[in-house]
Amino acid sequence: MHNLLKGKRGIIFGALDSKSIAWKVAERAHEEGAKLVLTNAPVALRLGTISELAEKTGSQIIPADATSIMDLEHLIDESMKLLGGKIDFVLHSIGMSVNVRRGNHYTHQDYNFTKTGWDVSALSFHRLMSVLYQRDAMNEWGSLVALTYMAAQRVFPDYNDMADNKAYLESVARSFGYFFGRDKKVRVNTISQSPTPTTAGSGVKGFDGFIAFAEKMSPLGNATALECADYTISLFSDLTKKVTLQNLFHDGGFSNMGVSTALMEDFMKSQPQPESDEEPKASKK
Repeated sequence: MHNLLKGKRGIIFGALDSKSIAWKVAERAHEEGAKLVLTNAPVALRLGTISELAEKTGSQIIPADATSIMDLEHLIDESMKLLGGKIDFVLHSIGMSVNVRRGNHYTHQDYNFTKTGWDVSALSFHRLMSVLYQRDAMNEWGSLVALTYMAAQRVFPDYNDMADNKAYLESVARSFGYFFGRDKKVRVNTISQSPTPTTAGSGVKGFDGFIAFAEKMSPLGNATALECADYTISLFSDLTKKVTLQNLFHDGGFSNMGVSTALMEDFMKSQPQPESDEEPKASKK
């Protein structure tokens, strides 16, 4: 440990259980010297084991529905009271698609579900930043990070409407990040992580296939939840004070690959062997 966050205060959204990237980020932030508030929607708090994380990290839990301005205002105000000052870092690790949960194909969505997923997964980041900005709740050179996925730029058919949500999320990070940087000297970035076997991610159809494919495509292999947490800590720290408005790929090189030798070898093995057109040669007597 390097005390990279010594004396800093932060809020972590979205820790559900020990598989969560947010859970790993909270553990690492605590190890690096930060004081934390943990938050999630009330229903998620009932389903998960966040109380164990709070005890381990000496953190307080404040329930908040990220689709509610009132909840977010209460969260920010109470966090500053509990932590003893303005906030230095925030992790937005929230995502949900009701269409995915209900098995609705991308071409036949329930648009009320679509709106709900967009509100929870993407608009919540704008709402959160708006409350932080209006309340002047962030310290100068503070850092906000949201987790995203490469389906925001490329087609992953079974990722469904979450791909659209992530695209909106990344756009919000850039657009609001400009004003946060200009006016408050606060950084805003997104991390595009490898497919990671979290409780939430495992609900996506064919997710195991995503992971296996990305592992064979990436020259360094998939990034784990803990490795993502380490990268996130670097963005919370003072070592990255001039990094902002970026969508940062943390995927073992997957995002710049066209094809890998491992995938090509697998592909060729699965192809039928062509029949030879040559006449059989006569044996020599």
